[in-house]
Amino acid sequence: MKKNILIDVERLKYPRSGIANVCISLIRGLDEKLCHFNYTLYGPEKNIPATQSDFKIINWKFWQKKIKINTLPFSLIHVTHQLSDYFHSKKSNQKKVVTLHDLNFLHDKSSARKIEKSKKLVQKNIGNADAIVCISEFVKDDFLKNKHLFSLKNDVKVDVIYNGLTFPENETFNSEKKYEFIGRKFILNIGVLFPKKNQEVLLNLITGNERELVLITSSAKSEYKEKFLEKVKNLGLEKKVHILESVENNEKYFLLQHCESYCHPSLAEGFGIPPVEAMFFGKPVFLSNLTSLPEIGGDLAFYFNDFSADSMKKIYNEGIEKFNADKENYIAKLKERASKFSYKSMAESYEELYKRLLD
Repeated sequence: MKKNILIDVERLKYPRSGIANVCISLIRGLDEKLCHFNYTLYGPEKNIPATQSDFKIINWKFWQKKIKINTLPFSLIHVTHQLSDYFHSKKSNQKKVVTLHDLNFLHDKSSARKIEKSKKLVQKNIGNADAIVCISEFVKDDFLKNKHLFSLKNDVKVDVIYNGLTFPENETFNSEKKYEFIGRKFILNIGVLFPKKNQEVLLNLITGNERELVLITSSAKSEYKEKFLEKVKNLGLEKKVHILESVENNEKYFLLQHCESYCHPSLAEGFGIPPVEAMFFGKPVFLSNLTSLPEIGGDLAFYFNDFSADSMKKIYNEGIEKFNADKENYIAKLKERASKFSYKSMAESYEELYKRLLD
């Protein structure tokens, strides 16, 4: 008789987020397997993709933070984000898996109050976990260095399972929107306008040349966004910087298809989904050499060692020249590397972990 597993995909409340993308990929990967378990998904029903398998759904409601749902039927609970507000407790005969995406709050100059609040929430999730899954070796190393901040089970397992993505079935996309920059050289970046994403340094790459910058971001207001726009104005780059908000996936793929390159100068990244998507489209990828990004790009990406204008321009120009000199080979290798971060591999790894815990 198959055992029952509950997967917390509550983060599908934010359907355009990277974590939502990972949750959908996990659901799809498990759905396409000959599953060893009966799966129930906890999250907003309207955002949970349809499945061929008989997956059950418990529809998320905001009041379930206070009035908990019954978890008695489940042998294992998988919390897919370390800051989840749900499933902090478990029964003595249950197993629990928690996916740890990052401990950025320890490193991003957060206030003491925010750090303490985040630590408490992470503790509630991982304190009784039987397995903690880190999404990169960098996150695992960071967690082990800061393990002393948390109280854990003595026998807790700490594994690495890379995020898996669902790639589009084709690589050619059309858009009904008339973007003025299509047909011109533009650099693409995807991510919320936050200090840790460091988008302002990309302005170095479009000064004194014909290149333009396209940012796909959310509509969230932030102090950093205001400073970024002020810098654009002071540099006289208003006509060369294009900010697109709340872009649908097909539109995002259209822009990936047409960009000259993808640049991700992030200062803190637990994994990095957009660079993988860019590699799938065979685009040259320029990354910071910090945190998890070298794991993602490997020896196929080009890395910014610092963010001075001269250094960034040198790395960028040399990288584009190198890519164009061996374009077909680069494209093939980039696509091959992207495929290693597939939803199928991720689902396989998680189900193997479930089996180990429940056998």
